[in-house]
Amino acid sequence: MTELNVLGDSAEWQQDFEQRLLASYAAAGLGAAATERVLGDMRAGIGDWTVAAITEADGTRVGHVAVVVAEGDDPPAGRICDLRVDARHAGRGHEEAARDWAERWCAERGARRLDIRLMEPAGELFDAYGVRGQLRARHVGSSPEPVEGVTARPMTQAEYPGWLASEKRAYAGDIVRAGAKSPEGAARKADDDFAKLIPEGLATPETTLLVLEAEGEPIGTGWLKHGHLPGATYGYSLHIDERHRGKGYGRAAMTAGEQATSAAGDSVLMFTVWGGNEVAMNLYTSVGYRIVEEYRSLDLPRSAV
Repeated sequence: MTELNVLGDSAEWQQDFEQRLLASYAAAGLGAAATERVLGDMRAGIGDWTVAAITEADGTRVGHVAVVVAEGDDPPAGRICDLRVDARHAGRGHEEAARDWAERWCAERGARRLDIRLMEPAGELFDAYGVRGQLRARHVGSSPEPVEGVTARPMTQAEYPGWLASEKRAYAGDIVRAGAKSPEGAARKADDDFAKLIPEGLATPETTLLVLEAEGEPIGTGWLKHGHLPGATYGYSLHIDERHRGKGYGRAAMTAGEQATSAAGDSVLMFTVWGGNEVAMNLYTSVGYRIVEEYRSLDLPRSAV
């Protein structure tokens, strides 16, 4: 039998959680300054989380689960911030009991969707939760060699408006496919996010906008933000036009992104790949980009099986 008891003092759990979070980012090649930035951002909201101890009937503590229902979301969304059972107690049903408790806790507080961020494989525990996205990262060493026949050049001012409109449509479409928002909500989010992320267009500081070419013909584009975290570039997109896909250019786009990362003085390239984009997920895996975090979600209340 598993029992869940909300803690008044969660300091012990927080210390363990922070260590695991740091280890996940460090394993992806991020340095101390970057991992500390991630930790600082997380700490800003951790005071709102509710942490419960997972115990056996005799009172033995076997793990913890942390939950929160975010204010301002419409409809309200809950989040499992952490769920961990000690390895020596795993496989006895504690994980399922904690997951079910978290679902009830969030539903009782008005949540109509439950999100979770995974830092390590969870087996079948969250199979019913659809994958909304993955944060991928890889350490970039010396500047990679370009792919023969493919070049990357700076985007021109004439090319920028068409690129911007296309990127917004693609971004909104990814959000909808991941089940995060309605088409209308996704379009609004795209407008808001792009206004914040690239306010000065081609002149936005620490930003690289590329056009990829093969045999003198444009085949795709790239958008990278340098110093997203200390020493880390974030790739908002490395896109190959649909008519040019299936020719190995996806790897060339990744190489161009890594070259730009290295040229900017960063040593890690990071991406978010949205749920449903299996082609991109497979590409990132094949070129060595590890999953740092995976985001999943489930509609509440859970449907009866």
